Formats: sequence, C-alpha cells, structure tokens
Amino acid sequence: MVALSQSTIQQFFLKPSKPVNPLTFPQIPTIDLSKPDSKHLLVKACQEVGFFKVINHGIPLNFINKLETEATKFFSSPQSVKEEAGPPDPFGYGNKNIGRNGDVGWVEYLLLDVKPDSQRNIFFSNSDQHQENFHCAVDDYVTAVKNMACKILEMMADELKLEQRNVFSKLLMDEQSDSVFRVNYYPPCPEVQESEIDGGNLIGFGEHTDPQIISVLRSDNTSGLEISLSDGSWMSAPPDSESFFINVGDSLQVMTNRIFKSIKHRVVANSKKSRMSMIYFGGPPLNEKIAPLASLLEREEDSLYKEFTWFEYKNSAFNSSLSHNRLGIFEKVSSKI
Repeated sequence: MVALSQSTIQQFFLKPSKPVNPLTFPQIPTIDLSKPDSKHLLVKACQEVGFFKVINHGIPLNFINKLETEATKFFSSPQSVKEEAGPPDPFGYGNKNIGRNGDVGWVEYLLLDVKPDSQRNIFFSNSDQHQENFHCAVDDYVTAVKNMACKILEMMADELKLEQRNVFSKLLMDEQSDSVFRVNYYPPCPEVQESEIDGGNLIGFGEHTDPQIISVLRSDNTSGLEISLSDGSWMSAPPDSESFFINVGDSLQVMTNRIFKSIKHRVVANSKKSRMSMIYFGGPPLNEKIAPLASLLEREEDSLYKEFTWFEYKNSAFNSSLSHNRLGIFEKVSSKI
C-alpha cells in the first residue's frame, strides 16, 4: 500500500460542518409509488425539499444486484485494466479528479453514455466475457430506471395539471436524449486516522446540484450521501440499498419556474469502508430549449429564467466548479420593488 503524504491527504478534507438543529431536523420524504396519493406526495417533496426516496418502485432486484456485482469486479481490477477505460473524455474511467476545474474527491468512477451500444468496447479489452456481462447489466438496469424516472415525471405533470402528461418524460425518451449513467466507487482510505480529520470529513464528491432534469440514485448500505438544508447544515441520508433516491435537477427547476427545487448534495467518504453508488442522470437533447413552461406562467408570476438550450447550460455548468451557482447567469433580474 502506498502511503499518502499529509499534504495529499489534506486536499481531500472538508471543513467541519454546521451541526443539524434537532428542532428543525426534517424527514427525507419516502414515497410509495404503488399508493394512490403518491402523485401529491411527489410534487410536495419536489416543492419543499427537491429530494426524496421511492419504495415499491418495481425495479427487479436482480438487475440491481447483477450490475453491482459487475461494477465491483471492475473496480477490483488492477489499475492498468481500469485505465483502459479512461481518461473520461467525456466518457470512461476517472480517479479522484472530478471535472475540468480542479475539483477532487476520494472516488473512482465510470461515466457512460446510455445511447444503445454507445459504451461498448471502451474497456475490458482483455476480458470479452466480463465486458459483455457488464454492458448487459448496464442496459437492463438503465432501461428499467429510465422507465421509472419517466413514470415519476408523468405523475408530477398530472399533479401539476399540465396539458401534456409527457412534457418532461418525452425529453428522456427522445432518441437524442443526452442522458448519462455514472457508477461511483469510494474506496476505503486507511491512511487517514480519525485524529488527522480533526472534526472534518473526507470528501468523496463535493457539494453540487445536478444540471439535468432528474437524477435517480441507488447506493449500497454504506452511508455517505448528505443533502444541504436551508440553514446551511448538512443532513445525512440513511442508506437503503433496496430503494432509490430522486433529485430534482437544475433543468426541472427552470421548467417549473422554481416551483421545484434543485438541492445541493455531496458525498462524504468513509475511511474504513467502501461505498458504491449508481446514478442515472436524465437529460434532454442538446438542442432542447429550457425555459419555464408557459402553462405554469399563466398561473404564476413572470419567468424567473432566461431561455437557454441544454447544450448551452451543459457547457456552462461543466466549465465551472462543482459548488458554483450554475443557474445564476441564467436568472432574470426582478423588476419588482
């Protein structure tokens, strides 16, 4: 094992967080998709938190287990094998460096395009069977999760009484949808001692919002995911390997004219245990114009955002640091006094 220098270790530390006030400690909404009141609860969660957990989701457990098994094999491979899949440009294998702007995290990852056959033959060149097993697992899992995401988006549209039930979901189902799939692996860091952390946390993935329409996350039973609360504190999301966590993305916040909230979240790594998460980011086609829906503006105030294409926002977002307010440059200045 290679020992890390103190200066190297320090770059992966977060400063101590503001503790959660137990008097305002919120419950993460848990929504049973099989219940008739789930539409109302979905919209309520998007309005109040921007983050929720779904149960009775209908995703076959064997799809989840098969993909996790294949991903574990990949991340357990020798470094030389993993690097055959990288560096991410934009797709492939990455290690500790996140994005183009100096963000780092104690994480290894695979970023994959989810268009049919797009990710084939980018890695595992020395193991055809492993490659085929992995890609079959990704295909089955992503198809099921995308369908669930579309169902959730259509339920939201129903509850908002939008004329087009598929106004959100059609963007994910479009053949040119710019959706991506990411597997994050947070290895243990035994070089870090509790005394070195000094009340801080080991950064797994820094604070950010997701720029797409909707994100569907599933992780194993190791904790680490945290969401930002309105008072500036961070709350841990209890792990649940059989459920899914849903994030409102920046694009959905814009399309609903901020009726729905895109919430900041992050991952704190565990120095003793590994953690794996799998995230489907449902994005629109690159040329899709993103703006508040006219049918919502009829009932609400003026548009809070300038119109932009997903291509414009994606470029802007990925050329800024993770923690930056990436929607800020697209916000309209209010004329109200």
